[in-house]
Amino acid sequence: MGGNAWSHTGPYQRDLAAAFRQAQEETLARDNHGFEGRSIEELWRDPDWHEYILTGGTGTVLDFPLMIDATDTDDGPYMRPLTDGEVRAWAPDARPTYADWDDALDSERLAFPDRAQGNCTVLYRDGLPAQIGYWGVTAD
Repeated sequence: MGGNAWSHTGPYQRDLAAAFRQAQEETLARDNHGFEGRSIEELWRDPDWHEYILTGGTGTVLDFPLMIDATDTDDGPYMRPLTDGEVRAWAPDARPTYADWDDALDSERLAFPDRAQGNCTVLYRDGLPAQIGYWGVTAD
């Protein structure tokens, strides 16, 4: 198996880790994947959740226990925001819109990370932060 690439957006908050947690909570509320009544923290303490993630995953922000620093080079499963330099490589003004981000992913100017890893970046509308773009690859 080779992992499945995915992408979606979530709500913006200045604190990217808080935005990530909010996106996780909203995603879990829409689909708990059969793990009824558990928080994100409880799921990541459950060996059955680990097995679920490692053998298929959700293809969402739920596949990651936490967000690491943009300059951290640890392997996954972690969500990592892009550095300013990484954003400027495909969005020179460092204020990408949803359309810029989507086009960069489609054209492969913006790469998907390795298996069991995710990335995120702030997306702008009318020059203001509007949402967070998340993309990653499942662990399977």
